[in-house]
Amino acid sequence: MNSYRLPGLVLTDRYFTVPLDHTDPGGEQIEVFGREVVAGSRAGEELPWLVYLEGGPGFGARRFTGAEAWLGRAVKEFRVLLLDQRGTGLSTPANRQTLPLRGGPREQADYLAHFRSDSIVRDCELIRPQLTGGAPWTVLGQSFGGFCAVRYLSSAPEGLSAVLITGGLPSLDAHADDVYRAAYPRIERKVAAHYRRYPQDVERAREITAHLAEHRPESAGHRLTPEGFQSLGIMLGGSNGSHQLHYLMENAFVTTAHGTELSDTFQEAMRTANSFAGHPLYAVLHEAIYGQDERPTGWAAERVRAEFPQFDAEAALKGDGPVLFTGESIHPWHFDVDPALRPLRETAELLATRGDWEPLYDTERLAANEVPVAAAVYHDDMYVDTAHALRTAAAIRGLRTWVTDEFEHDGLRAGGPRVLDRLLALVRDEV
Repeated sequence: MNSYRLPGLVLTDRYFTVPLDHTDPGGEQIEVFGREVVAGSRAGEELPWLVYLEGGPGFGARRFTGAEAWLGRAVKEFRVLLLDQRGTGLSTPANRQTLPLRGGPREQADYLAHFRSDSIVRDCELIRPQLTGGAPWTVLGQSFGGFCAVRYLSSAPEGLSAVLITGGLPSLDAHADDVYRAAYPRIERKVAAHYRRYPQDVERAREITAHLAEHRPESAGHRLTPEGFQSLGIMLGGSNGSHQLHYLMENAFVTTAHGTELSDTFQEAMRTANSFAGHPLYAVLHEAIYGQDERPTGWAAERVRAEFPQFDAEAALKGDGPVLFTGESIHPWHFDVDPALRPLRETAELLATRGDWEPLYDTERLAANEVPVAAAVYHDDMYVDTAHALRTAAAIRGLRTWVTDEFEHDGLRAGGPRVLDRLLALVRDEV
């Protein structure tokens, strides 16, 4: 273990060994990394633990540079574990460079089938007694981390003293088709709101899309396509996303000796926004997080998109309608245009056609829940359907919700201490 200091904090890097397959505890082992964080003034005290589960899937825990945002509030009373979920960050990474060590696409897909919320929770239950001496801990789950928290309540509630969820109440029974059938109208509302805020972007988006359709440029090996440009709509789910998207587009074109071209600045920004190099599991496992039965997810976002022809950029260009952005959806073309994903195309295909997913949630156990739970539900969250979230909230005994339109999906980051304060007050019956 390495311990070191940031302003106001003491950090300790911890590594844990866990089974790849928890049904075979004596089999292959992998490593999971967690960063312990405690207030410097309380480093020697016995404090309750809070484990933070990041959104995703596929993202390691946020790297803080001090007692900022919600972390500053948490360390006032908790010893915090920032967990890199398996395959992310410093936890035995899974990406185009490491996965060939497993073998071919079939072996890679079988390996990655162990990287869903059920395995993440079992990792937590192996780690918890090593840190707490067996005492239960509080879980803070953001987005996909909230999905993991609901799985935790379903499978190991004895390990929990409280659960705090921000923008992450999953549907308990929706197939991936249902998730995206609900998602596209939400995304369309976000796009309409963006164009009302920045009406000049309607024509600018059409110009950019037409240029990409004609020229198909490349930036550092990444193919820039109309579909890739549309996918920048993922920004619209964040508190500042509409502004960021506008500023990205406003300097899209530059006049050169060869005529009008897309600027290097724009191409680099688009490539960076579209790249999965830092979080490939987000793309590879995105639809797998919804698999719960024998039905394959089958590239649900791509199939369901056909039910919403207004998202067809080519048709928009032929008419006079706006080009609609898309949001949090993964498509087969992602694995053609992104050099970080191309080697994983067949692996992703095998996961998309997999039909033996285990159920993730125990509705009877959730209905009898005794763990204090509070969830922030963002009123028109672009990433997690509000109606699905509220149905799940009603199905978990004792869960208290804070439904707000003050924040977007990134409320935990944008709202920081206030969001955490509100959730802690709810689980403690203080409001």
